[in-house]
Amino acid sequence: SCDFQKENFHCRNIRFGVREHAMGAILSGMALHGGIRPFGGTFLVFADYMRPSLRLAALMKLPVVYVFAHDSIAVGEDGPTHQPVEHICSLRAIPGLTVIRPADANETKEAWRFAVKNTGGPVALILSRQNLPDIERKESNQASLLSNGAYILFDSGSKPSLIIIATGSEVHIALDAAKSLTSKGVSVRVVSMPSWELFEKTSAEYKENIFPPEISNRIIVEAGISTGWERYAGDKGVIMAINCFGASAPGGTLMKNYGFTADNIVQNAMKLLQK
Repeated sequence: SCDFQKENFHCRNIRFGVREHAMGAILSGMALHGGIRPFGGTFLVFADYMRPSLRLAALMKLPVVYVFAHDSIAVGEDGPTHQPVEHICSLRAIPGLTVIRPADANETKEAWRFAVKNTGGPVALILSRQNLPDIERKESNQASLLSNGAYILFDSGSKPSLIIIATGSEVHIALDAAKSLTSKGVSVRVVSMPSWELFEKTSAEYKENIFPPEISNRIIVEAGISTGWERYAGDKGVIMAINCFGASAPGGTLMKNYGFTADNIVQNAMKLLQK
């Protein structure tokens, strides 16, 4: 599609420039006008610039979609000024905003499906910069469970002794760790949890099926600050997060140096199981 200009009213794309607050406000105005479903995109770290307009969209329950890319320290060489750390947590704190951080292309498709169908408020899609592998699933439609906010992606046994909970680009790392733990005789479950807000809308029965209360060995994996994850980790759980700013280096190097690797998950799991 071409760019909307004064001489091209039929075009669909608007180039806002480096003006996130104005973009958010204009998207709200378009939603209030009606007749279209507006969406806008920028780097996640710049969500701070558009926070007032985003907050008002949530207050007015406007069906605006925000596409936030470059969602972690894996941004890499741009350095800590462009690496979001606290931003996902900050967005989750806004009442009425549904935040979704999909793990691969299939979850992204389902996240977009939900966002387009949703009419009860704004949706923020949190996407990576780096390429992510397509996750192998037992059932072709398993990613559609994204609408529940969290779902079981992998179970190595009927009753797991450990649950690994991950979001976005960390899910495939969690799966690699689970396979390694399974080879060591550990019964492990991996839960993909792209959206707190959607999960909290599910029934108590569904929540207990995903996170049985008696299973206290839990590991959270997300490349952002840990605030808020305590409710899902429980008293005994381990939260693998980043509670500091990043650094300027290749994204893969940063993820490794900050501990977001399958080996590190395995080490934390073995320590947890020995307590």
